[in-house]
Amino acid sequence: MKTLLELITAEMREAFVKAGYDEELAKVTLSNRPDLCEYQCNGALAGAKKYKKAPFVIAEDVAANLNDSKYFESVDVVKPGFINLKLSAECVASYLNDMAKEEKLGVSEAEKPKKIIIDYGGPNVAKPLHVGHLRSAIIGESIKRILRYKGHDVTGDIHLGDWGYQMGLIITELKKRKPELPYFDESYEGEYPEEAPFTIGELEEIYPTASAYAKEHEDYREEALHATYLLQNGYRGYRAVWNHIMNVSVADLKRNYENLNVEFDLWKGEADAQKYIPDMVQMLKDKGYARYDEGALVVDVQEETDNKEVPPCMILKSDGAALYDTTDLATLVQREEDYHPDQVIYVVDKRQELHFIQVFRCAKKTGIMPQETELDFLGFGTMNGKDGKPFKTREGGVMRLENLIREIDDEMYRKIMDNRTVEEEEAERTAQIVGLAAIKYGDLSNQASKDYVFDVDRFTSFEGNTGPYILYTIVRIKSILNKYREAGGNPDGLVIRPAENEYEKALMLQVLKFNDVFDAVCEETAPHKLCAYIYELANEFNKFYHETKILSEEDEEKKAGYIALLSLSKRVLETCIDLLGFEAPERM
Repeated sequence: MKTLLELITAEMREAFVKAGYDEELAKVTLSNRPDLCEYQCNGALAGAKKYKKAPFVIAEDVAANLNDSKYFESVDVVKPGFINLKLSAECVASYLNDMAKEEKLGVSEAEKPKKIIIDYGGPNVAKPLHVGHLRSAIIGESIKRILRYKGHDVTGDIHLGDWGYQMGLIITELKKRKPELPYFDESYEGEYPEEAPFTIGELEEIYPTASAYAKEHEDYREEALHATYLLQNGYRGYRAVWNHIMNVSVADLKRNYENLNVEFDLWKGEADAQKYIPDMVQMLKDKGYARYDEGALVVDVQEETDNKEVPPCMILKSDGAALYDTTDLATLVQREEDYHPDQVIYVVDKRQELHFIQVFRCAKKTGIMPQETELDFLGFGTMNGKDGKPFKTREGGVMRLENLIREIDDEMYRKIMDNRTVEEEEAERTAQIVGLAAIKYGDLSNQASKDYVFDVDRFTSFEGNTGPYILYTIVRIKSILNKYREAGGNPDGLVIRPAENEYEKALMLQVLKFNDVFDAVCEETAPHKLCAYIYELANEFNKFYHETKILSEEDEEKKAGYIALLSLSKRVLETCIDLLGFEAPERM
């Protein structure tokens, strides 16, 4: 289904051609002066020089061909040559009724669906998730859902940090505490225990203890480095410990991500890429891409057009050890071999941009990834506290993600119980739903690349541009529809009527923008634009609600039209919040 903007642009092109002008001038946009008109075309201004005519004359020539258009209530030419357009109420209602019949509300599937991998999440195993992991998970999940809705084949990969020095530290500390375990007996040939010798709580304590101790004791650090080396070279006992670490950590990570309503299709990590490294390194040497620089193996990625230096992509350190560059390149080797993606999107802290410039250039230069494969870095900003610094606990430490979620849920529970509209048990579940919306909307309503302030008080407010406000609006619509049903009405299959007042038409106009907005959100991978759209939609609904007698309307046909409009508004809002990764409760 074409968007209304596409339809009226086609109408405008025909009018330009009929008047003897180039159809490329017929670009229609949303009005930047909604008090004057709903859409506008400024093509006459651009055509003045080419046709050696005053833009006002061109605009009037074009407007004359739009007098009988079914799309417009009025077409006004304003000096120096703007064409201001107001849609007819019949056109708007007709389009909305067509929208309501479509499973995806008229969103057209991608003409050429792509196979896309989104790399998001990226936590290190054996460490608790903290607030620094929030943005990657929330933004990545939303982008995955948005691209799938457009019809692309999208795979989400968590890409765990599961193979580095931290593993050696954990193994070394575990050996220090429990040297009697069979994993540390070189002569042991039996089966290792199925149950891990630690809980997730113990594991999360072991790593920071070992890390701090290694910084003060060089012999301990050397032992941890050696343990890392043995693990990465297949030492049987250490591999068994590693499997325990992975099983315990991944189970805990899945629980935490489930609380965020975030799902991954792949739970791969750096360890999965290791087997690809030797052949990749050999290829880089054999084909002359790699060179040695002070003992390290590097690939030059500087380009002539660069305004500043881009350091070489480092493949191996002088001691032969692999780095993040190596692992990320090997992961691309694996992804190309297993999935042949058309696009790979990395949702990562924007401070890692240089690293990904190096990796992407190296991957394309060396043929690891085909030239036509899109490699995109979607860097996000920092989540800060009210002091403008990275968000911390009251004691100044890094806040665990589950503690942040609990704090938001508790605040929402308090506000819901203050209203005394639901029972205690329902209030707890509702608080979790609304709390998640507060967190996700609070994050996603900001442009991903920008830093933002995480303000618990503002994000949990039922007023203003917040998740709870959006949900409250949806719940209000649900309540009206339920009351209509209770009175014997059926909201399904009703027809939206042409608007009879400004509030009704404003709501209709906002609903029908969904397709245009969604296409822009998808094209720009910009969830914040979807948030801005539903905030405006919620505002227009609430204005309409306060100015209109809906259920008390005596004209049954008119009431049915209102209910049809509300049903479609609810579908659009619920679709949008699902794309953002949260849902609405039945009551609040």
